Amino acid sequence: MVAFPTETVYGLGGVATSDAAVARIYAAKRRPAHNPLIVHVADLAGARALARFDERAHSAAEAFWPGPLTLVLPQAPGAPLSRLATAGLDTVAVRIPAHPVARALLAAVFLPVAAPSANPSGSVSPTTARHVAADLGDAVDLVLDGGACPVGVESTVLDLSGPEARLLRPGGLERAALERVLGPLAQSSDPAAPRSPGQLASHYAPRLPLRLDAIEAEPDEALLAFGPDAPADGVLVRNLSPAGDPDEAARNLFAMLRELDVSGAARIAVMPIPAEGLGEAVRDRLRRAAAPRAGRSR
Repeated sequence: MVAFPTETVYGLGGVATSDAAVARIYAAKRRPAHNPLIVHVADLAGARALARFDERAHSAAEAFWPGPLTLVLPQAPGAPLSRLATAGLDTVAVRIPAHPVARALLAAVFLPVAAPSANPSGSVSPTTARHVAADLGDAVDLVLDGGACPVGVESTVLDLSGPEARLLRPGGLERAALERVLGPLAQSSDPAAPRSPGQLASHYAPRLPLRLDAIEAEPDEALLAFGPDAPADGVLVRNLSPAGDPDEAARNLFAMLRELDVSGAARIAVMPIPAEGLGEAVRDRLRRAAAPRAGRSR
């Protein structure tokens, strides 16, 4: 298993054709077996070997690959994938990442690589090599350090396996960009039967509970702030974007959540984030991070 940077977050990669490699990914992450993985490929030919492309899929791939878009498509006949990687579904989630380190790795391996985020399942995603080492330690064989991920939230996941184009997960590609190419998108989320990663009700969560849409922090809280009118930075304050830029907020989200998670506070208060642009993805991650989890009340 090799952890490597993408433009979104660091992935934990194993060869997607190998049951043993994919099983190691699930074990290292303590990931539920019903939660499928994204398969990364080097080029469109590699994607076509795994999935059936219709006109919509070709349009999306031509417009946005390489980049932070994952397509959920019907599997191609005879696709050489471990059924563990697809959680036994007849679809596959596939993308071509844009990060140069990821692209070099995929070109060298010459096989599809299953790669969820390189962190324990349900916890805050890693955006630096240091995060991966802290989270997974010896469970990963090698970490390729490509610096901080430039997007900072996971890929947008679009389901094109049925008659409607469905947005399964907002992410590093804005909804508006997709809709300019494909038209209006339907919304879909079924935490009990995910068709792609990132659909579980509780996900991306720090150890501390979150209180969303807070105006200010209470005495025992750290503050995840946003915008120019937020309180000044301090030991228990991190501002996702002093300029009020949702793209900057996405880049900073997971790193700042990690910093506040070890601040000594009892809880993290989160100021409102607008839903424009990548703000939709930031709000999605925060909502899932704040969801109740087994064994802890919020």
